[in-house]
Amino acid sequence: MFQGSMVAIVTPMNTDGSLDIESFKKLLDFHIESKSDGVVVAGTSGEAPTIDFDEHTYLIKEAVSHVNGKIPVIAGSGANSTKEAIFLTKKSKELGADACLLITPYYNKPNQKGMFEHFKAINDNVQIPQILYNVPCRTGVDIDNKTVTDLSSLRNIIGIKDATGEIDRLDDLKNSVHKEFLFFSGDDITFLDYMGHGGSGVISVTANIRPDLMYEACKKMLNKQFEAAKVVNKKLELLHQAMFIESNPIPVKWLLSHLGKINANIRLPLVSLDKQYHQKLITAYEASL
Repeated sequence: MFQGSMVAIVTPMNTDGSLDIESFKKLLDFHIESKSDGVVVAGTSGEAPTIDFDEHTYLIKEAVSHVNGKIPVIAGSGANSTKEAIFLTKKSKELGADACLLITPYYNKPNQKGMFEHFKAINDNVQIPQILYNVPCRTGVDIDNKTVTDLSSLRNIIGIKDATGEIDRLDDLKNSVHKEFLFFSGDDITFLDYMGHGGSGVISVTANIRPDLMYEACKKMLNKQFEAAKVVNKKLELLHQAMFIESNPIPVKWLLSHLGKINANIRLPLVSLDKQYHQKLITAYEASL
């Protein structure tokens, strides 16, 4: 059920800072039409750190209702508070999400035992497929392979999104996990190599802009058409890099606005893309056409 190109969808916002649900629904339609294999709601790209609980659950509810089973909906429900993560994961299940994405606890800087107990508590409290999310450049902590291996023995933990870009981690984990386990790249720049080493797919920022090409590249990789996938991905190389020219989701929201799909509004402490980067994003997009 979970494989291929899954988009880490942005959260459109109105000028007054409120959620722009109509634009959100149009983005969901765009991804369904473009054959995205799934959508991740309220993750990093969805500005999870600055949306409150009511907004968070509302986005999940609207996504599940609007998608109506056409593609899987994965809810970002992680938090640096275990209690909050359990609450959001329970709500995600109640609202009909197909799975949850659980970021490592940020800022607190727990050790490996603390991270194991954090994820185990969520596993023990909520019966829903759960995907770990490791992005140490943002969280300040790095879940090591032994901890992931230990967590893979738990019933509800089915995979990991790895945004480190370190392919050797996957090579090691494939041989140590306790059951069939899913591996997703969280790094668009290296996702092709990651899938070539056995990854199931990618949870992508670039897919917000070119979901069609991301779907095509992933499909070819899953069908072991490696050279053909490289040809597709070649069109996306500049876009992969441009998506991180400033902190995500600043670039992707600006480019979606430039393309007329959403307003450029973003919540503080993030601010709109610096003008010096506008042409670079336009050039990267045009290179993908």
